[in-house]
Parts: sequence; C-alpha cells; structure tokens
Amino acid sequence: MPLDSRPVGRRERNKQEKLERITAAARDLFAERGVDEVTTQEIADKADIGTGTLFLYAKTKGELLLLVQNSTYADALAQGRSAAESIPDVLDAVMAIIRPVVECNRKQVDNGRTYLREIVFGDPEEPYHRDALALTVQTEKAIADVLQRDGRTSAGDAATLAHVVSAIMFVSMAATINIDNPVGDIVQEIRDQVRVLLPR
Repeated sequence: MPLDSRPVGRRERNKQEKLERITAAARDLFAERGVDEVTTQEIADKADIGTGTLFLYAKTKGELLLLVQNSTYADALAQGRSAAESIPDVLDAVMAIIRPVVECNRKQVDNGRTYLREIVFGDPEEPYHRDALALTVQTEKAIADVLQRDGRTSAGDAATLAHVVSAIMFVSMAATINIDNPVGDIVQEIRDQVRVLLPR
C-alpha cells in the first residue's frame, strides 16, 4: 500500500487538530488586537490547550505569527503568479505578483511588519521560519521567471534582479514612514523603483 493512502493514525489526527486550533486561535487574536497585544496564554486558552502543549508546536509568539501569516502569504503568491501569467508586459507582470503580497502584508499593519521582522531576525532552525524563508525564495523565483520572458535577461541576472526587487518590496512594506500609507501608495512606490531597474 502506498504511503499516501495509509489512514492517518489517531495520534497524528490529534496533533493536526491541535495545530488547527492553535492556528485559528492565533489568527483570530492577532487579527483582533495585533500580535504585540496578545499573550501566548490567551492563545493557549482560546485553543483549549495548555501553554506547555502550545510551545511544542511553536516556541515563540513570533513563530506563531509566522505559522498564521505563511498560509496567507502562500495564497497571495499563488494569486499573483496566476495573474502574472496572462500579462505580457514584464513590469506589469512583476507588479501582479507583488500586489497581492503587499495586500496580504497590510491586512493588519503591525502584524505584517512583525512578520517581516521575524523573517529577518527569527531563528532559521524553527520550522515556520524555514517555511517563511522558502516563500521568499518562491517569490523571487516567480519574479525571475517573469524577468526572463522576453529573452533579454539571463537566468543569473534575472535571479539577481528578483532579489533586488524582493528587497525593495520588503523595505517598502516594513518602513516606518509607510505605516499609514494605503496599499496603492506602497505598490506605486515599489513600481517606481522596479521600473528603473528593468532593461529597456
């Protein structure tokens, strides 16, 4: 019998159910009050588990935020990739990838900025941090693929440019000066910078 078709055992089901409760509790509380205003005890209580159990799934509140935000980031990236496929203009296609990521990051500004900080300064050995880093790599790969479409940019240059574009996006979303700016303004700021980088 192939591994994928084996029934999931009770222990694994229980672990998955607890993880889902933890994720839902953290998502609700973070959305309601922001990550800085929520305690791990509140998350454990809402998930109906002990704090010791909570820390088996995520060692820090930052990891809990990564757990919550990674799934929305993944959805945003998938949406952007899909939109970019049908857009012939390279700059417009790159921005089609970026816009949903910015929108997802700005749903709750403090959470979005903390998420970015966790990506940079969090423990790369933690599983949700690794997942977040993998998402940034996937974002750069999606951008690099678009940059190579017209055949004028080599794979190496496209990867380097995508890394720079990713850094521009990151700084624009994280910058204190942009805290009160709407998504459209941040996207335009990123677009203006990316435009001057692209081959003409």
